[in-house]
Amino acid sequence: MTLLEMNSMTHTADHVTRPHRLDRTVVIAAEPATVFRFFTDSARWARWWGAGSTIDPHPGGRVYIRYPDGTEVTGEVLEIAAPRQIAFTYGFQSGNPIPPGASRVTIRLEPAGSKTRLHLAHEFSETTVRDEHVQGWRYQLSLFANIVADEVFAGAGEAVDAWFAAWSDADAAKQAAAIERIASPDVRFRDRFSLIDGLPDLLAQLAAYQRFMPGLRIVRDGDIRHCQGTVLADWVVRGADDAARGRGTNVFVLDATGQIESVTGFWGALPGR
Repeated sequence: MTLLEMNSMTHTADHVTRPHRLDRTVVIAAEPATVFRFFTDSARWARWWGAGSTIDPHPGGRVYIRYPDGTEVTGEVLEIAAPRQIAFTYGFQSGNPIPPGASRVTIRLEPAGSKTRLHLAHEFSETTVRDEHVQGWRYQLSLFANIVADEVFAGAGEAVDAWFAAWSDADAAKQAAAIERIASPDVRFRDRFSLIDGLPDLLAQLAAYQRFMPGLRIVRDGDIRHCQGTVLADWVVRGADDAARGRGTNVFVLDATGQIESVTGFWGALPGR
């Protein structure tokens, strides 16, 4: 059994009194085990905090943060229990406004459906210093949620392309296989011509699309834009002659496993209207 597999690991040398606490809770679009690995891998830790940041994930291990502006923070891992909790001291190398060892950060994770609810508590000895860190943690946890999501949804572009390809495929069996692979059973789809709930209804809509608009294909137009599981993708409908028959934008919502939960389509101006 490795240290990270143990149910509880604690470093007991921390006896500093810190009566003032900053609390913040956020929900991240990833499972707890996925989120926790950003606390146990220096490469991922550095993607959050800044190049050169490192963490030694065991009690007594060194915590080092190098912010993009060069500011340095050091600390020591006090407790670690994967994938639920990590606690470490936090202080600035310069000693100002917090000397090394003078504050404590505890991060606790719990499942929230397929996502993770992250609870952060940062304990200080002074209220003024605590208050100075409120906006900092608001920003850092927002940044963290995006960095985790960027890894979880690295294949979002492929899912989007598979969605459009399914609409363009005249083979019903291939359509069904593609949609079942990328979409949840309760997938929802909304656009000017669709009000769809669930996979069977969606597959029926795809069949109708092929019946009434044969020969048309939908393709992505440009790069996707992604933020924490929500994806924007522009598209164009082309005929057999490759001429554009319509354009628009889809908003995809993905779950923490990368499957499509919902799609909302916005059409641009239609030809002749």
